[in-house]
Amino acid sequence: FATGGGSRAIKVVAIYPGTFDPVTNGHLDVIGRAVPLFAELRVAVFNNSAKEPLFSLEERREMLKEAARWDNVRVEAFSGLTVEYARLHRARVIVRGLRAVLDFEHEFQMALMNKQIAPELETLFLLTSSQYAHLSSTMVKELASYGAALKGLVPAFVEERLHRKYRTG
Repeated sequence: FATGGGSRAIKVVAIYPGTFDPVTNGHLDVIGRAVPLFAELRVAVFNNSAKEPLFSLEERREMLKEAARWDNVRVEAFSGLTVEYARLHRARVIVRGLRAVLDFEHEFQMALMNKQIAPELETLFLLTSSQYAHLSSTMVKELASYGAALKGLVPAFVEERLHRKYRTG
């Protein structure tokens, strides 16, 4: 990235916000594809007031931190507006993953609202790789609640934690 046609390179920080309850291989796919695009990618684990998470905020942060082991990735928990988090860390880009057309409508509305609140921020949509297009944390939790194998859907340690959570309640 260069500024105004000059030769000075700038450090671009991006954020990838989400609930990540739990982190899936689809999330990791988006992270892995965003990593080479930015000097720093901050994965922000948020509480979503519209959802009741299975894992605590700290558990979700810990799982993501273990799974997202790229040198330029930072994982943090945060409460508040995404744009506040972005401004706090001088991020210029919000990364969002898209699985299907249904995702686009919601994400497009959110991107427009974020742009109105923080015009300096851009939203970058990354299409999830086709092998993860059907995958959601909600689906993973439902499968886990029935004791189904989750190989290829989540990292092995996340599968273990899901099955333990559902066995112990």
